[in-house]
Amino acid sequence: MTDILKQAAARRIAFVTGGSGFVGGHLIGALLDKGWDVRALARSRDATAAVEKLGATAMTGELDDRAALERAMQGTEVVFHVAAHFKLWGPRALFDKVNVAGMRALVDAAAGASSVRRVVAVSAAAVVMGDPEPMIGVVESAPRQNRSFTPYGSSKAAGEAFLLAANGKRPGFETIAIRPPMIWGKGMPTLDHMVETVRAGRWQWPSGGDQAMSALHVDNLVDALILAADRGKGGETYFVADAEDGTLKSVIGGLLATRGVDGGTKSIGFGTAWTTAGIMGAVWRIFRLKGEPPITRQMLRLIGQPFTVRIDKARRDLGYVPRVSWKQGIDEMSGRAAALPVLLRAA
Repeated sequence: MTDILKQAAARRIAFVTGGSGFVGGHLIGALLDKGWDVRALARSRDATAAVEKLGATAMTGELDDRAALERAMQGTEVVFHVAAHFKLWGPRALFDKVNVAGMRALVDAAAGASSVRRVVAVSAAAVVMGDPEPMIGVVESAPRQNRSFTPYGSSKAAGEAFLLAANGKRPGFETIAIRPPMIWGKGMPTLDHMVETVRAGRWQWPSGGDQAMSALHVDNLVDALILAADRGKGGETYFVADAEDGTLKSVIGGLLATRGVDGGTKSIGFGTAWTTAGIMGAVWRIFRLKGEPPITRQMLRLIGQPFTVRIDKARRDLGYVPRVSWKQGIDEMSGRAAALPVLLRAA
């Protein structure tokens, strides 16, 4: 009995935001498997049910309620901040409310909870994306960017800046940002939208789809987050990606193929697509149309130009090694051995 009590007392406690989502759900499962106790922020009944089904303790509250967050964090050691607003269209104010103000409230609460020693946040590789141009082998020293046509990337950049500025806010308090490119894997919610777009005949490959891109399997991201909880350096950012880069066509085409969907061969030049997206954006704003335009400049900035990252720093500091390969992830998604597009090179 004494040994059991000691073991229980030694269990580490984590607080997770975004636990009912794609990445957060995988993170909760991995933490529990490693023996952590997990508390998860739940903003609704559905979110409460989802995180409790995973085995976490639901903590009711809103991301902008610092007092509620601080109470929920008392006694926890590490805060994993996964929640974010990710859309390809929408008013900047909404992105800022979640990705900037939400980050501020969460970091302030964590600094106020004396037990919390570290905040590990999911940032985004998009924080360094400025004007649309090729970016190959990007490293962490690349400056953060702020462009009006990238409300997601710009708001994530602002949130990341606040996170890192809070490093050392009190003795023993550290903050770390993990920067993933496109996150994929079984159950990824964005694949539903991709399939719908292709089936509706609205998909064309920007620049022919041959542009290089980095991607990240959700389990590899979760590994990096947990490694950062113990090995990451406070105040630092880390790009993480899969072991191999691909092209837009090999990655998106491979994901679509797991649903039996062919992305086709239609393509559109980047300049034409950029102009079209600008016109559509103006029409949507002027006439206040519902939904998202078929093509947006935010989307084109994310996938329309070559973009790859280097993961040397994560390998060195975190001991990060991509565990799930492209083939393994695609096979899991398809439920069978798949004929895979050829990827480019090791990241």
